[in-house]
Amino acid sequence: MTDISIGNNDNIDIIAAMKLHLLVCDGVFDLGLAAFTDTVGLANAMAGSLPQAPAHIELTLVGVRRRIRTAQGLTVPVVTAHGVPEPDVVLVPAFGDKMPDTLSARLTRPDVPDAVAALQQWCTAGAHLGAACSGSFLLAESGLLDGHRATTSWWLGPMFRQRYPNVTLDESRMIVNSTRFTTAGAALAHVDLALRIIRGRSPALAALVARYLLVETRSSQAEFVIPDHLAHADPMVERFECWARRRLAKGFSLAEAASAAGTSERTLARRLQSVLGKTPLSYFQDLRVEHAVHLLRTGNASVDQVAAQVGYSDGVTLRALLRRKLGRGVRELRRGG
Repeated sequence: MTDISIGNNDNIDIIAAMKLHLLVCDGVFDLGLAAFTDTVGLANAMAGSLPQAPAHIELTLVGVRRRIRTAQGLTVPVVTAHGVPEPDVVLVPAFGDKMPDTLSARLTRPDVPDAVAALQQWCTAGAHLGAACSGSFLLAESGLLDGHRATTSWWLGPMFRQRYPNVTLDESRMIVNSTRFTTAGAALAHVDLALRIIRGRSPALAALVARYLLVETRSSQAEFVIPDHLAHADPMVERFECWARRRLAKGFSLAEAASAAGTSERTLARRLQSVLGKTPLSYFQDLRVEHAVHLLRTGNASVDQVAAQVGYSDGVTLRALLRRKLGRGVRELRRGG
């Protein structure tokens, strides 16, 4: 087996061609599956153009059922999990079920335990496991992510956090590495995950593929999060969110927030933590950032004026917060970058 280590250093020592399996379940997200296969295929096609070409990536589509169809009804040619060599890396694309209710129902289907068993077996054999978008739920179902950090689609964060409390979720991140596991965020993060695996073999090849695919470096999903979509996951959180939006320019008070939400300060803090993984003040700041970005992109007010409208004393504080939360400056946000 290829000696592989994908961690914070993104290093993979290459001994032989890497065996990469895509674990494909019925109803797989078409875009996610294609993003994996096309990114890896392009990497293989372009590897020979480099002065030091990395070894070929042997890509295999694997299923726990013989008949697999995508969410759009296309047939996927797979080999069964029991009939393939042990992989070096296994990636799980998203399900086509995009919302919490349909995803929850999807996870009760009989192929899920079989897919979980395959992941556990491959992990025991030493494979590096990765998943993108809602595919991270399948990886979490295995229990292998317990005690590790992970990410998923930002709008599925509340569901993930409540379903898998032993996993440390950071849905603001595009990619999260945790020892032998790599998870990625929503939809097009499938490309980011594939590039991360390629980068571990050859940074030069990953950079070349990213240029051909017009993919820029992106480390965060935070700019795309719609806070009130997350708040709807829980009535108490939703009441807090409604109160907070009316208070952005006035400042934060935990006592007033708890009163508006109809609960105690302690209960409100616990509920925000369990649903969103944030303190009430942190979520309040997220709402301020969201509104500030809207004002910057849709109006001509100065940074100081925008800062005042969202409750900050000066533009310097707002600039620092935007950079810390979103990784982007005011000029980039003004032009929609």
